[in-house]
Amino acid sequence: MLTIDDLHFDDKSAWVNKVICGDCIEVMQKMPKNFIHLIITSPPYNVGIAYDNHNDLLPYKEYLDFLETAWRACYDVLVPGGRICINVPSVTADGEYQPLFCDVINQMRKMGYIMRGDILWYKQSISKRTAWGSWKSPSNPYVVQPYEFILVFSKQSRKLEGDKDKIDITKQEFIEYSNSFWNIKPQTQPKGHPVPFPEELVYRLIKFYSYQENIVLDPFAGSGTVGIVALKTNRKFICIDKSQEYCKLAENYINQCSFNLFSNV
Repeated sequence: MLTIDDLHFDDKSAWVNKVICGDCIEVMQKMPKNFIHLIITSPPYNVGIAYDNHNDLLPYKEYLDFLETAWRACYDVLVPGGRICINVPSVTADGEYQPLFCDVINQMRKMGYIMRGDILWYKQSISKRTAWGSWKSPSNPYVVQPYEFILVFSKQSRKLEGDKDKIDITKQEFIEYSNSFWNIKPQTQPKGHPVPFPEELVYRLIKFYSYQENIVLDPFAGSGTVGIVALKTNRKFICIDKSQEYCKLAENYINQCSFNLFSNV
């Protein structure tokens, strides 16, 4: 596990296949520009999740300002044609529902990102209902959303240049993943993080939007699923999180994945 003080702007090799503990905005501002091919991330949702060291109940405007600063830092590190895939719910709450996915789209377009589309992640489950609104009445009923969005954007160009020999997506995978309705169960492992990414979700995004040996970044890395799937698909990774606890967790899982991959060779 590295910190921002361990890294140097010009030494690109020092950044690759690393778990970096620090504020993702500060880390990316120090990272080489035009360096990353694909970003896959899920920022805190601002719904009161008990993260290790993040306040997940910011005032909504403050929360949006935080996200916008992160997206600007992401833009700088992406290569031309590089993609960013952002997992967000349709709404978040700040006393009343706020249309988070709309606000993120507006932020990204204002910054110059090219919107590529959205993927509807159907999670197949609804957590235990705690509120129904007006029970069995049209007075004021509430709806729940058993889905989230993956919003996909690119920098400057829709096309990502790469070596055709490094394309590894199969015909069947391409057909399946190009349908924007993805039916994937939520992840329950690894333990130690409240909301881990499903490996299948990351796998599809990596195979669909990148070449082998590309660099994949997760600035809100949590338990390191993006790094694990990058290794399994012959990509390079950079995982950033400001929690030492989550960085240690991610590094442990990534190291275990690496050991299993090489021990089976």
